[in-house]
Parts: sequence; C-alpha cells; structure tokens
Amino acid sequence: MTSLVFMGVAGCGKSSLGAAVAHALAVPLIEGDDFHSEKSKHLMRSGVPLTDELRAGWLETLGGELAVRPAGAVLTCSALKRTYREVLRRHAPGLRFVFLEISHEEALRRVASRAGAHLFPTSLVDSQFATLESPVGETGVLPVDATRPLPDLVAQVAAWVTKDFP
Repeated sequence: MTSLVFMGVAGCGKSSLGAAVAHALAVPLIEGDDFHSEKSKHLMRSGVPLTDELRAGWLETLGGELAVRPAGAVLTCSALKRTYREVLRRHAPGLRFVFLEISHEEALRRVASRAGAHLFPTSLVDSQFATLESPVGETGVLPVDATRPLPDLVAQVAAWVTKDFP
C-alpha cells in the first residue's frame, strides 16, 4: 500500500478520518501534530501562525516517518502549500493525499467546538485559508467533502486506495 496524507485546514477532520482509515487499512497512523516542536506548539496556542521556516524541520521529520514505513502509513498533516507536499513526496515516492474540503464557516465552527481540547485556536483558521494552495489537479490527490458522514468518507478513501495511479 502507498502511504496517504490526510490534509486540509484546521477543523476539516484530518485526525478523525485519518485514524479511521488507518484502522480500516491496518496501517500505522502518524499524527502530524505530535511532531511539532514545543516552540511551534506554544506559538499556535498563542494564536501565532507558523512560518515556512518553522514548518521546514517538522515537514522533514514527517517525511522521515513516512520513509521508515515503506509498507504504508497514514499521516495527518495540514500540507497547505504545494512546497510542503513536495517535501513529503520526496521522502515517500507515490505518496497520495486526501484533501478534506470544508468551508471557512464550518472550519471555524468545528475549531470553536473543541476549544481547550486542541492546540489550535479559532484565530488561526483565517491564516490557514490564506495559506492554502489547493492540491486539486495534482497527481495522486483525492478531494473529499469533509462534511460527509465519516463512514462514507472511509469507504470513499478505501475504494480510491485500491486504484492504480500513473
């Protein structure tokens, strides 16, 4: 199996869908947030968006986590810019991305509903949308409607994973 990255803005459901698909496919789950530095976590909790420089080491670490799992894994990672996705692709040839599409309003609602339980405040949702470079049209990307029921999304992704890509 090829590794999968579940990507999108905060609140789109990367962790929930990624965990469900990892379980369904019996592959390891790599929760990207677990690999942020303490400095980055502090900045995010304080409402400060991360810079490309702060993300660089984190992305390299995540790429390394994928590289040591050649049999496949599921990674949750915002991967908002094409350059971020390219870093990950360098480490894991054939890497596929599941892009959870969500409206700004729904992302804000979801992030607000988990206030205090997650390191990401609602004040950063705007910066996520401003940074997002849609991956639609890139090879190996499946866009999904993040508002669909979780079981439907798991089935959609599982069916897609079995397809061959050029």
